[in-house]
Parts: sequence; structure tokens; C-alpha cells
Amino acid sequence: MAKLLYITAHPHDHQTSYSMAVGQAFLDSYRESHPQDEIIHLDLYKMEIPHIDADVFSGWGKLRSGGEFNSLSEAEQKKVVRLNEIVDQFVSGDKYVFATPMWNFSYPPIMKAYIDSICVAGKTFSYTKDGPVGLQKGKSAIHIQARGGIYSDGPAAQIECGHRHLSAIMGFFGITDFKGIFVEGMNAMPEKAAEIKEKAIAEAKQEAKVFGNAAVKV
Repeated sequence: MAKLLYITAHPHDHQTSYSMAVGQAFLDSYRESHPQDEIIHLDLYKMEIPHIDADVFSGWGKLRSGGEFNSLSEAEQKKVVRLNEIVDQFVSGDKYVFATPMWNFSYPPIMKAYIDSICVAGKTFSYTKDGPVGLQKGKSAIHIQARGGIYSDGPAAQIECGHRHLSAIMGFFGITDFKGIFVEGMNAMPEKAAEIKEKAIAEAKQEAKVFGNAAVKV
């Protein structure tokens, strides 16, 4: 049995959001194809995700210098503990599905806060004499992203930062089985919005059936 984390970064649900609608279709198909697997939905808009701020840096600094946990302030303890919980939950997963919209060429800020919370040396990657090495090898991830315009090719592809950043992070973690499903062009071609959505849903359903099969366990 594998554990799939379904990570969503959208304030709306599948009834009003393109990315969430495609994500839900993926999830339904995956659940049907992998009935034995555990699925956990992480709605980032409903989670407590501390920002990396002065309290966090101070708390980490005290611990790294040999200080006891109870020497941290109440705020430092709360944020450090919560960040540890988030990264440990991420590491416990075998497969990851991210569903986000494209906002201002990237994704919502809550997604960046989540990524910051899981980039932890010794858990998702490690530093070696030859440079950083990912510790999540053999896992799989997919990014479902809705875009009002067309950004999958041409000059516009160079200004899309959300999927490209997530791809870099997954590679940094050692996750090479990573791909994207894009719902794009609805604003540019509103007369084709329904067709675009249905095409992406069909792709998501198909991908869900084989999701993770290409991962190489190491």
C-alpha cells in the first residue's frame, strides 16, 4: 500500500476552479485504480503553515548551537514544531499530486510557504562533499496547473515560474518521476473553455491509472 498526498493550493473548490476540477478527476480515477492506497488531502489554505521568519531562524539557531528545546521562546517552539510536523508528513508520502492555479506567472503564496517548510536538510535532501543530494528518490509527483493563457510553449513558456520552480524542487529532492497536466487557454479562448477542461480531465484520469508506475525504487 502506498500513501498519496493530494496537495491543493486554491481558495476555491472543484466546482469553481479548473485546477481543482481536474485534480478531483485525477483523484477519483486514482482511487478507483488503486483502492488499496491511502490518500490524504492537504488543503494548504486550511493548514497552519508558519512562514520562515525571525522566530524560526532564532529557534533553529539555538537548537543548532546545542541549546535545549525548552530554551526556545513559546513562539519559537510552536513554529519549529509545526514546521517539523509538515516536513515529516511530506516525507511519509510515496506519491504527490499538487493542484494549483497560475497566479502572476507563478502559484499562490501559500504554496511557496509550503515548499519552504519541506526544504529541510537531513529530511528531503542532504549536503555532501559533492553537493546536495535528494533523499526522496523513487517517489513520484505530478502538478496539475490551470492557466488562463497558453504557457506550455512559445515565448510565454519562459515566464511561467510556478511549474518550473516545482520541477526544480522535486529534482532537488531526487524525485525524477515528475510531470505536469495543464488546463490552459480558457481566458484566451473562452468559447473553448469547456472543451479545454474536458480534455484535461480525460488526461488526468488516464495519468491517474498509471501514476507512480515509472518510479524506480532505490
